[in-house]
Amino acid sequence: MFIENQQGELIYMTSTVIPLRHAFTTRFGGVSTGHLATLNLLSDKGDDPANVRENYRRVAALFGVGEDDCAVTKQVHGNVVRIVTEADRHKCLTSVPYEADGIVTATPGLPIFCFTADCVPVLLCDAEHGVIGAIHCGWRSSVGDILCNALRQMESLGAKAENIRAAIGPAIGSCCFETDDDVPKAVTAWLGGDTEGLFRKRADGKTLVDLRAANARRLMQLGVPAQQIDISEECTVCSHDKYWSHRYTKGQRGGQAAVISL
Repeated sequence: MFIENQQGELIYMTSTVIPLRHAFTTRFGGVSTGHLATLNLLSDKGDDPANVRENYRRVAALFGVGEDDCAVTKQVHGNVVRIVTEADRHKCLTSVPYEADGIVTATPGLPIFCFTADCVPVLLCDAEHGVIGAIHCGWRSSVGDILCNALRQMESLGAKAENIRAAIGPAIGSCCFETDDDVPKAVTAWLGGDTEGLFRKRADGKTLVDLRAANARRLMQLGVPAQQIDISEECTVCSHDKYWSHRYTKGQRGGQAAVISL
């Protein structure tokens, strides 16, 4: 179950399946203005850098650290998952020296961020063995099997698939993710044909795809128990007043983050 929380001005979501400190941010609680109001966490959308830094400071404070004490993804819609450590603490607003749509860590006190504005954010944790992940699952990353790569990296740090808990956060829902045939074909190949209930064909030839459920299905194929997977019911397009949505705004938007820390 996903729960809305508020601390100060920040409004964010958490999942009851994740026992560690985490957050799925919303548009609320920052200092950005205009069409980027108020909690924008992206520095490449024309926002005042001072506003972006303050927004990061507020989110980082939820985890008891400063804005320069977190590790972040550098997303290219690929399937690379990087293990991050103390050496990867990122100075806010500087360039990230690697490309990775997912990051995992076993370093306590290092919050890890991935970013979305319709794509699927997935937070993973094996609290028993002290390993966590933040994974950006756009459809290209998803069919590139980024979740398999994430679990393999987590397992290299001592995690066990049967212990992993997963929260699949707010993202574009099957109500709004209309695609051409290339997406359902790629999802079908990725999941080995296990796609019952994931597609809905429309009369105009488009297909509506449930990308969150597809990622949940892949996690189950990889050995994560179904009862340890939580899926948000909020669609970022339908709830564009609460979440950043690339599709709704035609790209004129900020970005939210999914964050977790040991």
